[in-house]
Amino acid sequence: MAKSGLVTGLLLGAALLAGACSQSADKAVPTANASADPSEPAVTGAPEETLIRGSGGTKIAVLVNKQPITTNQIRRRAAFVRLRRMKGNSTTVARNELIDEALKLQEAARLNVVPSDTQVNQAYSRFARGNKMSVSQLNSMLSQTGVTQRGFKDYVRASLAWQSLVATRIRRQSGASGASAQSWLSASSNGEQKATEYTITQIVFIVPASQRSRLLARRRVEAKRYRAQLNGCTNARELAKGLKDVTVLDGGRLLESELPPRWAKQIKATPAGKVTRVQDDPKGVEMIAVCRTREVIGGGTGIDNNLLSGGGSSASKIEKEYLAELKKRAVIQRR
Repeated sequence: MAKSGLVTGLLLGAALLAGACSQSADKAVPTANASADPSEPAVTGAPEETLIRGSGGTKIAVLVNKQPITTNQIRRRAAFVRLRRMKGNSTTVARNELIDEALKLQEAARLNVVPSDTQVNQAYSRFARGNKMSVSQLNSMLSQTGVTQRGFKDYVRASLAWQSLVATRIRRQSGASGASAQSWLSASSNGEQKATEYTITQIVFIVPASQRSRLLARRRVEAKRYRAQLNGCTNARELAKGLKDVTVLDGGRLLESELPPRWAKQIKATPAGKVTRVQDDPKGVEMIAVCRTREVIGGGTGIDNNLLSGGGSSASKIEKEYLAELKKRAVIQRR
Protein backbone atom coordinates (compact mmCIF):
# COMPACT_ATOMS: atom_id res chain seq x y z
CA MET A 1 0.00 0.00 0.00
CA ALA A 2 1.39 3.41 -0.95
CA LYS A 3 1.71 6.18 1.57
CA SER A 4 -1.30 7.95 0.05
CA GLY A 5 -3.30 4.77 0.58
CA LEU A 6 -2.29 4.66 4.20
CA VAL A 7 -3.30 8.30 4.62
CA THR A 8 -6.71 7.48 3.17
CA GLY A 9 -6.96 4.49 5.46
CA LEU A 10 -6.05 6.57 8.48
CA LEU A 11 -8.56 9.24 7.54
CA LEU A 12 -11.23 6.56 7.36
CA GLY A 13 -9.89 4.93 10.48
CA ALA A 14 -10.04 8.21 12.35
CA ALA A 15 -13.79 7.73 12.43
CA LEU A 16 -13.11 4.54 14.37
CA LEU A 17 -10.76 6.18 16.79
CA ALA A 18 -12.69 9.34 17.53
CA GLY A 19 -12.33 11.67 20.44
CA ALA A 20 -9.35 9.74 21.73
CA CYS A 21 -5.80 10.88 22.13
CA SER A 22 -2.66 8.86 22.44
CA GLN A 23 -1.45 7.78 25.85
CA SER A 24 2.00 9.18 26.47
CA ALA A 25 4.93 7.09 25.37
CA ASP A 26 6.14 7.41 28.92
CA LYS A 27 3.16 5.27 29.95
CA ALA A 28 1.24 6.57 32.92
CA VAL A 29 -2.31 6.17 34.15
CA PRO A 30 -2.46 8.13 37.43
CA THR A 31 -5.58 8.92 39.33
CA ALA A 32 -7.53 11.96 38.23
CA ASN A 33 -7.31 13.77 41.54
CA ALA A 34 -3.54 13.80 41.91
CA SER A 35 -2.21 16.83 43.72
CA ALA A 36 -0.14 19.41 41.92
CA ASP A 37 2.00 20.17 44.96
CA PRO A 38 5.58 20.00 43.63
CA SER A 39 6.78 18.78 47.01
CA GLU A 40 4.91 15.50 46.54
CA PRO A 41 6.36 12.58 44.53
CA ALA A 42 5.30 12.03 40.94
CA VAL A 43 2.13 10.03 40.41
CA THR A 44 2.45 6.26 40.11
CA GLY A 45 3.56 5.23 36.63
CA ALA A 46 4.70 8.66 35.50
CA PRO A 47 8.41 9.19 34.81
CA GLU A 48 10.29 11.28 37.35
CA GLU A 49 10.91 14.82 36.14
CA THR A 50 14.63 14.54 36.85
CA LEU A 51 14.91 11.52 34.54
CA ILE A 52 13.10 13.36 31.76
CA ARG A 53 15.33 16.40 32.12
CA GLY A 54 18.43 14.26 31.75
CA SER A 55 17.36 12.13 28.79
CA GLY A 56 18.25 13.07 25.24
CA GLY A 57 17.24 16.70 25.31
CA THR A 58 13.55 16.04 25.77
CA LYS A 59 11.76 18.40 28.14
CA ILE A 60 8.50 18.46 30.02
CA ALA A 61 6.02 20.56 28.05
CA VAL A 62 2.89 19.99 30.14
CA LEU A 63 1.95 18.44 33.48
CA VAL A 64 -1.57 17.01 33.65
CA ASN A 65 -2.33 16.22 37.29
CA LYS A 66 1.43 15.76 37.65
CA GLN A 67 1.64 13.38 34.67
CA PRO A 68 4.36 14.72 32.35
CA ILE A 69 3.86 15.19 28.63
CA THR A 70 7.23 15.64 26.96
CA THR A 71 8.37 17.55 23.92
CA ASN A 72 9.29 14.25 22.24
CA GLN A 73 5.75 12.96 22.73
CA ILE A 74 4.37 16.13 21.18
CA ARG A 75 6.73 15.86 18.20
CA ARG A 76 5.67 12.26 17.58
CA ARG A 77 2.00 13.12 17.92
CA ALA A 78 2.42 16.10 15.58
CA ALA A 79 3.58 13.66 12.87
CA PHE A 80 0.37 11.71 13.41
CA VAL A 81 -1.66 14.91 13.25
CA ARG A 82 -0.08 15.79 9.89
CA LEU A 83 -0.69 12.25 8.62
CA ARG A 84 -4.38 12.66 9.40
CA ARG A 85 -4.35 16.03 7.59
CA MET A 86 -5.93 17.80 10.52
CA LYS A 87 -6.43 21.54 10.37
CA GLY A 88 -4.40 23.96 12.48
CA ASN A 89 -0.86 24.03 13.80
CA SER A 90 0.19 20.39 14.17
CA THR A 91 2.20 21.03 17.35
CA THR A 92 -0.70 22.84 19.04
CA VAL A 93 -3.19 20.19 17.97
CA ALA A 94 -0.83 17.46 19.19
CA ARG A 95 -0.34 19.10 22.58
CA ASN A 96 -4.09 19.51 23.07
CA GLU A 97 -4.77 15.92 22.03
CA LEU A 98 -2.23 14.58 24.51
CA ILE A 99 -3.69 16.67 27.32
CA ASP A 100 -7.18 15.37 26.58
CA GLU A 101 -5.83 11.83 26.35
CA ALA A 102 -4.09 12.07 29.70
CA LEU A 103 -7.33 13.19 31.34
CA LYS A 104 -9.33 10.41 29.72
CA LEU A 105 -6.89 7.68 30.70
CA GLN A 106 -6.61 9.02 34.23
CA GLU A 107 -10.39 8.82 34.51
CA ALA A 108 -10.33 5.31 33.05
CA ALA A 109 -7.72 4.31 35.63
CA ARG A 110 -9.85 5.77 38.42
CA LEU A 111 -12.82 3.69 37.28
CA ASN A 112 -10.68 0.63 36.48
CA VAL A 113 -11.60 0.48 32.78
CA VAL A 114 -8.19 0.97 31.13
CA PRO A 115 -8.14 -1.44 28.15
CA SER A 116 -5.76 -4.36 28.38
CA ASP A 117 -2.86 -4.88 25.97
CA THR A 118 -4.82 -7.78 24.46
CA GLN A 119 -7.79 -5.53 23.67
CA VAL A 120 -5.51 -2.89 22.16
CA ASN A 121 -3.63 -5.42 20.03
CA GLN A 122 -6.89 -6.90 18.77
CA ALA A 123 -8.17 -3.47 17.78
CA TYR A 124 -4.83 -2.66 16.10
CA SER A 125 -5.05 -5.89 14.09
CA ARG A 126 -8.65 -5.13 13.07
CA PHE A 127 -7.54 -1.72 11.85
CA ALA A 128 -4.80 -3.32 9.73
CA ARG A 129 -7.25 -5.83 8.24
CA GLY A 130 -9.74 -3.06 7.56
CA ASN A 131 -7.07 -1.31 5.48
CA LYS A 132 -6.09 -4.54 3.68
CA MET A 133 -2.70 -4.79 5.37
CA SER A 134 -0.94 -7.21 7.64
CA VAL A 135 0.15 -5.93 11.04
CA SER A 136 3.78 -5.89 9.90
CA GLN A 137 2.86 -3.82 6.84
CA LEU A 138 0.98 -1.35 9.03
CA ASN A 139 3.98 -1.12 11.37
CA SER A 140 6.26 -0.41 8.43
CA MET A 141 4.01 2.25 6.90
CA LEU A 142 3.55 4.03 10.23
CA SER A 143 7.32 4.03 10.76
CA GLN A 144 7.88 5.60 7.33
CA THR A 145 5.63 8.50 8.26
CA GLY A 146 7.28 9.11 11.66
CA VAL A 147 4.42 7.55 13.66
CA THR A 148 5.53 4.78 15.97
CA GLN A 149 3.60 1.56 16.49
CA ARG A 150 3.45 2.33 20.18
CA GLY A 151 2.14 5.82 19.56
CA PHE A 152 -0.67 4.52 17.39
CA LYS A 153 -1.56 1.82 19.93
CA ASP A 154 -1.64 4.47 22.64
CA TYR A 155 -4.14 6.34 20.48
CA VAL A 156 -6.22 3.15 20.20
CA ARG A 157 -6.03 2.53 23.96
CA ALA A 158 -7.35 5.99 24.74
CA SER A 159 -10.16 5.58 22.21
CA LEU A 160 -11.29 2.30 23.75
CA ALA A 161 -11.09 3.72 27.27
CA TRP A 162 -13.10 6.78 26.31
CA GLN A 163 -15.74 4.68 24.58
CA SER A 164 -16.20 2.65 27.76
CA LEU A 165 -16.40 5.76 29.94
CA VAL A 166 -18.93 7.52 27.71
CA ALA A 167 -21.04 4.37 27.35
CA THR A 168 -21.19 4.06 31.13
CA ARG A 169 -22.23 7.67 31.50
CA ILE A 170 -24.94 7.34 28.83
CA ARG A 171 -26.21 4.19 30.50
CA ARG A 172 -26.47 5.91 33.86
CA GLN A 173 -28.24 8.94 32.40
CA SER A 174 -30.63 7.04 30.15
CA GLY A 175 -33.02 5.78 32.84
CA ALA A 176 -34.35 2.32 33.40
CA SER A 177 -34.54 1.24 29.77
CA GLY A 178 -30.94 2.02 28.90
CA ALA A 179 -32.10 2.51 25.32
CA SER A 180 -29.72 5.36 24.50
CA ALA A 181 -26.69 3.48 25.74
CA GLN A 182 -27.73 0.29 23.96
CA SER A 183 -28.28 2.17 20.71
CA TRP A 184 -24.92 3.91 20.97
CA LEU A 185 -23.07 0.73 21.90
CA SER A 186 -24.68 -1.19 19.07
CA ALA A 187 -23.65 1.42 16.52
CA SER A 188 -20.18 1.64 17.96
CA SER A 189 -18.99 -1.91 17.51
CA ASN A 190 -20.41 -3.15 14.19
CA GLY A 191 -21.60 -6.22 16.06
CA GLU A 192 -18.09 -7.51 16.67
CA GLN A 193 -17.89 -7.23 20.46
CA LYS A 194 -20.31 -8.24 23.18
CA ALA A 195 -20.32 -8.03 26.95
CA THR A 196 -22.70 -9.11 29.70
CA GLU A 197 -24.51 -6.46 31.70
CA TYR A 198 -25.67 -7.36 35.23
CA THR A 199 -28.50 -5.72 37.17
CA ILE A 200 -27.78 -6.42 40.83
CA THR A 201 -29.08 -5.77 44.34
CA GLN A 202 -26.86 -5.84 47.42
CA ILE A 203 -28.27 -7.05 50.75
CA VAL A 204 -26.28 -6.25 53.90
CA PHE A 205 -26.94 -7.56 57.41
CA ILE A 206 -25.22 -4.84 59.40
CA VAL A 207 -23.01 -5.73 62.34
CA PRO A 208 -21.62 -2.83 64.42
CA ALA A 209 -17.84 -3.04 64.67
CA SER A 210 -18.01 -2.92 68.48
CA GLN A 211 -20.24 -6.00 68.53
CA ARG A 212 -18.71 -7.96 65.66
CA SER A 213 -17.21 -10.80 67.70
CA ARG A 214 -20.51 -11.35 69.55
CA LEU A 215 -23.01 -10.92 66.71
CA LEU A 216 -21.30 -12.00 63.48
CA ALA A 217 -22.08 -15.73 63.71
CA ARG A 218 -25.74 -15.04 64.57
CA ARG A 219 -26.12 -12.55 61.73
CA ARG A 220 -24.59 -15.07 59.33
CA VAL A 221 -27.31 -17.58 60.26
CA GLU A 222 -30.01 -14.91 59.81
CA ALA A 223 -28.59 -13.95 56.41
CA LYS A 224 -28.61 -17.56 55.20
CA ARG A 225 -32.22 -17.97 56.34
CA TYR A 226 -33.14 -14.77 54.49
CA ARG A 227 -31.31 -15.97 51.36
CA ALA A 228 -33.29 -19.22 51.35
CA GLN A 229 -36.53 -17.22 51.11
CA LEU A 230 -35.36 -14.83 48.40
CA ASN A 231 -36.96 -14.96 44.98
CA GLY A 232 -34.27 -13.15 43.06
CA CYS A 233 -34.79 -9.43 43.49
CA THR A 234 -38.57 -9.44 43.53
CA ASN A 235 -39.10 -9.84 47.28
CA ALA A 236 -35.77 -8.61 48.66
CA ARG A 237 -37.15 -5.42 50.23
CA GLU A 238 -40.35 -7.05 51.43
CA LEU A 239 -38.43 -9.74 53.30
CA ALA A 240 -36.12 -7.14 54.83
CA LYS A 241 -38.98 -5.11 56.32
CA GLY A 242 -39.39 -7.39 59.31
CA LEU A 243 -35.68 -7.65 60.04
CA LYS A 244 -33.47 -5.40 62.12
CA ASP A 245 -30.45 -3.61 60.61
CA VAL A 246 -30.79 -5.04 57.11
CA THR A 247 -30.08 -2.77 54.14
CA VAL A 248 -31.16 -3.48 50.56
CA LEU A 249 -29.20 -1.44 48.02
CA ASP A 250 -29.88 -1.09 44.31
CA GLY A 251 -26.56 -1.80 42.64
CA GLY A 252 -27.77 -0.66 39.23
CA ARG A 253 -26.59 -2.05 35.90
CA LEU A 254 -22.92 -2.94 35.57
CA LEU A 255 -20.82 -4.40 32.77
CA GLU A 256 -18.46 -7.27 33.58
CA SER A 257 -15.52 -4.85 33.75
CA GLU A 258 -17.39 -2.70 36.29
CA LEU A 259 -18.25 -5.45 38.78
CA PRO A 260 -16.75 -5.06 42.29
CA PRO A 261 -13.53 -7.15 42.23
CA ARG A 262 -14.33 -9.07 45.40
CA TRP A 263 -17.73 -10.08 44.03
CA ALA A 264 -17.05 -10.38 40.29
CA LYS A 265 -16.37 -14.13 40.20
CA GLN A 266 -19.46 -15.02 42.25
CA ILE A 267 -21.73 -12.65 40.32
CA LYS A 268 -20.63 -14.11 36.98
CA ALA A 269 -21.29 -17.63 38.29
CA THR A 270 -24.78 -16.73 39.57
CA PRO A 271 -27.69 -17.11 37.10
CA ALA A 272 -30.24 -14.33 36.75
CA GLY A 273 -32.87 -14.56 39.49
CA LYS A 274 -30.46 -16.23 41.92
CA VAL A 275 -28.30 -14.99 44.81
CA THR A 276 -24.60 -15.32 45.58
CA ARG A 277 -23.37 -17.10 48.68
CA VAL A 278 -23.40 -15.19 51.96
CA GLN A 279 -20.08 -13.52 52.63
CA ASP A 280 -18.60 -11.67 55.60
CA ASP A 281 -17.91 -7.99 55.01
CA PRO A 282 -16.44 -5.16 57.12
CA LYS A 283 -20.02 -3.84 57.38
CA GLY A 284 -21.36 -7.22 58.53
CA VAL A 285 -22.69 -10.03 56.31
CA GLU A 286 -23.79 -9.52 52.72
CA MET A 287 -24.96 -11.18 49.52
CA ILE A 288 -25.66 -10.07 45.94
CA ALA A 289 -28.90 -10.84 44.13
CA VAL A 290 -28.49 -10.99 40.35
CA CYS A 291 -31.78 -9.53 39.14
CA ARG A 292 -31.17 -9.95 35.43
CA THR A 293 -28.43 -10.23 32.83
CA ARG A 294 -28.29 -9.25 29.18
CA GLU A 295 -25.83 -9.12 26.33
CA VAL A 296 -24.86 -5.66 25.15
CA ILE A 297 -22.85 -4.84 22.07
CA GLY A 298 -19.70 -2.79 22.53
CA GLY A 299 -18.93 -2.89 26.22
CA GLY A 300 -15.78 -0.85 25.80
CA THR A 301 -13.98 -3.52 23.75
CA GLY A 302 -14.70 -2.32 20.22
CA ILE A 303 -13.69 0.86 18.43
CA ASP A 304 -16.51 3.34 18.22
CA ASN A 305 -17.56 4.47 14.77
CA ASN A 306 -19.39 7.56 16.04
CA LEU A 307 -16.86 9.25 18.27
CA LEU A 308 -15.55 11.60 15.59
CA SER A 309 -18.86 12.25 13.93
CA GLY A 310 -19.77 15.18 16.16
CA GLY A 311 -23.03 15.90 14.35
CA GLY A 312 -24.94 17.01 17.44
CA SER A 313 -25.73 13.49 18.68
CA SER A 314 -26.50 12.89 22.35
CA ALA A 315 -23.29 10.88 22.63
CA SER A 316 -21.28 13.80 21.27
CA LYS A 317 -22.93 16.20 23.72
CA ILE A 318 -22.27 13.89 26.65
CA GLU A 319 -18.65 13.43 25.55
CA LYS A 320 -18.10 17.19 25.46
CA GLU A 321 -19.70 17.69 28.86
CA TYR A 322 -17.73 14.80 30.35
CA LEU A 323 -14.40 16.07 29.04
CA ALA A 324 -15.23 19.58 30.24
CA GLU A 325 -15.80 18.18 33.74
CA LEU A 326 -12.43 16.42 33.68
CA LYS A 327 -10.69 19.61 32.60
CA LYS A 328 -12.47 21.69 35.24
CA ARG A 329 -11.20 19.57 38.11
CA ALA A 330 -7.74 18.95 36.63
CA VAL A 331 -4.48 20.75 37.33
CA ILE A 332 -2.85 21.43 33.94
CA GLN A 333 0.52 23.22 33.91
CA ARG A 334 1.89 24.30 30.52
CA ARG A 335 5.57 25.13 30.36
